[in-house]
This record gives sequence, structure tokens and C-alpha cells, in this order.
Amino acid sequence: MPQPGPGEVRIRVQVSGVNPTDWKARRGAGPGQPPAFPEVVPNQDGAGTVDAVGPGVASTRMGERVWLWEAAWQRADGTAQEYVVLPERQAVPLPDDASFDLGASLGIPALTAHRCLTVSGAGRERLAPGTLDGRVVLVAGGAGAVGNAAIQLARWAGATVVTTVSSAEKADLARAAGADVVVNYRTGDAAAAIRHAAPDGVDIVVEVAPGANRALNEAVVSTAGTIAVYASDGPGDLALPVFPLMVKNAGYQFLLVYTVPAAAKAHAVDDVSAAVAAGALRVGEDAGLPLHHFPLDQAAAAHAAVEAGVVGKVLIDVG
Repeated sequence: MPQPGPGEVRIRVQVSGVNPTDWKARRGAGPGQPPAFPEVVPNQDGAGTVDAVGPGVASTRMGERVWLWEAAWQRADGTAQEYVVLPERQAVPLPDDASFDLGASLGIPALTAHRCLTVSGAGRERLAPGTLDGRVVLVAGGAGAVGNAAIQLARWAGATVVTTVSSAEKADLARAAGADVVVNYRTGDAAAAIRHAAPDGVDIVVEVAPGANRALNEAVVSTAGTIAVYASDGPGDLALPVFPLMVKNAGYQFLLVYTVPAAAKAHAVDDVSAAVAAGALRVGEDAGLPLHHFPLDQAAAAHAAVEAGVVGKVLIDVG
């Protein structure tokens, strides 16, 4: 049984969330590199109950329902276990009316989505109702976990949300998440459809596949717009036409949730918590994010499902 040290809490985990970075981390710390630790308990995200506190932590946190973020970042202990010890700031209060499933689905997807929506130089550093009024956000892959969170957060903040999907099934999920306009990029002219919905262009692009979507993004991004890239599905390299982007004063912003500046990370945690409290972030098929549950002894199967590209959110039931 792990014991919390100064400034730490111990959480009895109820649900552990699985993300693509979790199975990728098992393969190694980077291309051609071994795993960071010889033995690892995987998974960054989770939810549960504080059952012990270390020195310097208020005893009132005992019994608190919490959601967890970056549990396994530069550590060997993630959330796919019954108990995990973390710095108390990484155990964020979860409202009583928010399920542990929701709590375990936040973390990487919601914090990544927040950064994409706030990293624009012409945007806002915080998200709250009204902060994206008048803005148009394009979410690439609206049926994915980050895409789903981006749609919900952008709508909560007042943006008009356009999203691209690859099938009718995913289109239904994106609409359930709250997207105003859904474009199937495999049928018809995606750029024309987006331009019809956003005649002045898209202010913020939340991008999962920058190589594959380069031409589309350059066709629809607005003057002073930002293409926020959080993943590289598809080709790993990206060649950019300099002058067309210069003319628009448009920019690419690359981001990795783990290395987001500390102040921006703190803002994201606070704003995501506010969205949860407001009921603006939901999970489940009726929220555009189907849930796939696995027992703890099938953690390998849960990771395999994420690696295979299952549509929705994979959760491991621990408690």
C-alpha cells in the first residue's frame, strides 16, 4: 500500500481512462528509445476517492471525489491500479453529480482541447461562457476523445463549431456532442462546405492530422487564424507554403499537453472543472462519446482497443 508524502494524497481509483499516449508509452519513450521505466503501471487519467493525505494536506480532502491528470507522466505509477499517490493538485474535486466515468474521461483529452482553444494569439487564455463568442472553431475528427471535448468546450464558450468526420456514424456522434455543422470529408467538397458555414474563415482549427489536412486548413483558415496541432495522425512531416500563410497572418501552433506551461495547465484544470460543474462536459453515446468498459484484469485488451482505433472512450473499471 503506497503512503502519501508531503503535499500528496492517496486515491482509491474507481475508473482508469485509456488514451493513445498510454499504449504508445509502453512501446518506448520515443522512436528507437526504450520505455522510461523497466516496470510501469500505465494510464494518465482516472477518477476515484481520496482515502489518505500526506503532511501539509488538509484533512478535509479525505473522502473527496476527484478526477486525476498526468498520473504516469515521468512516473512509473499510473491509474490502472487500486491505489495511486499523487501531488494533491493532480487530484481535482469532482462534483457529486459527475460520474467517475466522466472524471476518468477528462485529463488528457479535455486539457488538450482547452489548450487548442486558447493557444491562439487572437484568442483567450481562459475558457468560460462568452469567451469565444463570434469565433468559428473547426474540429478535425469530431468523433474522437479530444475532438469531442473540443466541441463541448467550444460550444460552452460560445463558439460556432464546425467539425469534420469520415462516416455517417461519426457524424451522428459529432452532432450529439453539439457541433453546429458536420462535414463528411469523404463525400463532396469539404472546403466548400466549411466555407459555406464560415464565409470569413475559421478562427481556430483543432487539428489531429496536420499532414493529411494541410490543404483543407489553408483553404479555410481565417486572417489571423490559428491551426492548433495536438497529434500527427498520418504523415509525420509537414511542408508549409510560406507566402499564403503570411498573407493571412495565419499560424500553426504545435502543442503537447504534458509540456504545456504551468500557468496554462492550471488555467485548463480550473476551466475544465468549471465546465464539468456547469454540466457542459458529458460522456456517453448521447454526448457523442460512447464508453467501452473493461475490468482491470483485461487492461491489455483495453489498450489494444485504443490502439485499434475504437470509436469512443475506453475505461478500465478498477473499483
